[in-house]
Amino acid sequence: MTTTSAAGHVRDTAGTHEGAHMVYAVSFVFDCQDVDRMATFWLAALEGYDLPGSDPDGPPGAPPAGFATWEDWADANGIPEHLRYQSRTIIDTTGTRPDIFFMAVPEDKVVKNRVHLDIRASRGLSPEEGRARQDAEAKRLVDAGATVVRRVHQDDGGSHLVLQDVEGNEFCIT
Repeated sequence: MTTTSAAGHVRDTAGTHEGAHMVYAVSFVFDCQDVDRMATFWLAALEGYDLPGSDPDGPPGAPPAGFATWEDWADANGIPEHLRYQSRTIIDTTGTRPDIFFMAVPEDKVVKNRVHLDIRASRGLSPEEGRARQDAEAKRLVDAGATVVRRVHQDDGGSHLVLQDVEGNEFCIT
């Protein structure tokens, strides 16, 4: 079963049967304190993602057509204020990558992530070209609020960067 969002994005809403096994869609979920800040950062980090219902003619994260702000949209749709900041979702506009959810939780992040995202910016490049591409991507993401933690050098001459998002979650630029 598929649905089409107000922005025209088609999404698979159910698993499909392949043989005797059920194939499920996968989403990533970040526990966080500020769902808007996290969604805004990851919209900047991951090209091709947008908020469901966002104006397809506007920049990623733009409010729906006909509304100046998301608050105006929430008011028009009768969404109580206490429910407006519990979660956010960003979706891949091509429908080929997982949705990413941001869920508000009261506690701070206190330990290293056991799972992280890799942004694969330098696949197929020489080690020198790869480092330059990774550095350029890191600069763009630092401007969006990320922090560079370190560069990890690999035995084959390549490397990758470890960064943290706006709430301290680790991710890599490879």
